[in-house]
Amino acid sequence: MSNWYQGKIRYQKVDEKDRTIKITEVYLVDAVSYTDAEARVYHTVASNTPDFQLFGLSRMKIHEVFFVENGSETWYKVKVNFISFDEKAQKEKLTPFTMLINADNPLLAYQLISERLGTVEDYQITDINITNILEIIPYEKPEEQILKSGNFKPLAEVLASQEG
Repeated sequence: MSNWYQGKIRYQKVDEKDRTIKITEVYLVDAVSYTDAEARVYHTVASNTPDFQLFGLSRMKIHEVFFVENGSETWYKVKVNFISFDEKAQKEKLTPFTMLINADNPLLAYQLISERLGTVEDYQITDINITNILEIIPYEKPEEQILKSGNFKPLAEVLASQEG
């Protein structure tokens, strides 16, 4: 399971009428720790926003995040209760899961979640709420980041070029 952290930033911006307004943005980061989440928020936001303050970083319990290609930038938080039968107690048991999905409206979010869940188990979608999340930053392994930024080649290619 991923560790999701919600980071809130605040900065000032001058609008068309020369007024200074305060802007608050929310980012969701998949990170291994608070320190990693903070660093990744700074790394992501610093390139677009020169002078900002990270004023909130909290853990968010999310079980699954669904990225819909060509979907909306609006993120919905969906609560799903999976229904199972407890043989010991002889009654139904509800297991809550929280999911995020990007969609244009709550109805579409419901339909998209239903498509992804399919008929795997019995479930109830109990809540669909709009969030103020601007962007979701998925986890990248540190090795992948290093290899992307360097001029590295696989060892087999290097050896083949030396032999030839």
